[in-house]
Amino acid sequence: MVDRLASLLSRFELRARVFNSGPLCSAHTFDAVDGVGHIHVLLRGGLRVETAGEASFDLSTPTLLFYMRPTVHRLVPSRSQGAETVCGSIDFGAGAENPLAQALPRLLVIPLAELETLSRTIELLFEEAFESRCGRQAALDRLCELLTIQLFRYLMDRNQVEVGLLAGLADSRLAKALNAIHEDPANQWTLERLANRAGMSRARFALHFRATIGVTPGEYLAHWRLGLAQALLRRGKAVTIVAHAVGYSGPAALARAFKARFDVSPSGWLQQTSAGPRKAVFGSRSDRSDSP
Repeated sequence: MVDRLASLLSRFELRARVFNSGPLCSAHTFDAVDGVGHIHVLLRGGLRVETAGEASFDLSTPTLLFYMRPTVHRLVPSRSQGAETVCGSIDFGAGAENPLAQALPRLLVIPLAELETLSRTIELLFEEAFESRCGRQAALDRLCELLTIQLFRYLMDRNQVEVGLLAGLADSRLAKALNAIHEDPANQWTLERLANRAGMSRARFALHFRATIGVTPGEYLAHWRLGLAQALLRRGKAVTIVAHAVGYSGPAALARAFKARFDVSPSGWLQQTSAGPRKAVFGSRSDRSDSP
């Protein structure tokens, strides 16, 4: 059986960093940093969840919140119940072209009662969170990474995402073409060759790919290459090496692709990624007055 996540996880370095474990003592705002998402697990208590540009809502049962894309948001613990949480950042080493970030809704809200297959990992996460043991931080980070992988698996196995990369990977035929792109981005893929990988006619493959992934095969390939380029640039790889590794003829071709997509050069993009995060705008309400 082909591992549908293997090429993704080998190309993009999943890194999690747990920065809060235990009681969330006061309202906390999370800024939007390029390429960084957040995962929050509420074990006990209550939370008000505020996401910039969207209606706020309250949680009073154990729940997992997953922001795969960089999103400004704020968590406000209940004044009466408090909130016991584990909060972490998720970074795949890419920027705006992170294919997994594009594959998911802006926010996933899943009650823990629905995540039976993830229950042991969540239990271990909270065991580490409330104990002072050697290697605690490293254990929390690794468990958060495992939880993220298991969440992707859960979403694919249950067809929880109707359009996007995870929906494509859940389709046995499209998965073959997607894995081919993921494993060999420098290959000069054509519609016919990808259709052959999927065992479909060109016309049927093109229509099914667009309906399931949300973009054409050519657009997806271009996005995948740019996402890999971003990841490699962030690791300090030279532009020339990056260009050839992801399927461009040279630095000039990669620069043209960056300019067309991001309106900036590869070096300019790198400078932007080191700039300050975007700040939250939630209005003038008190952090604590609206807590459940």
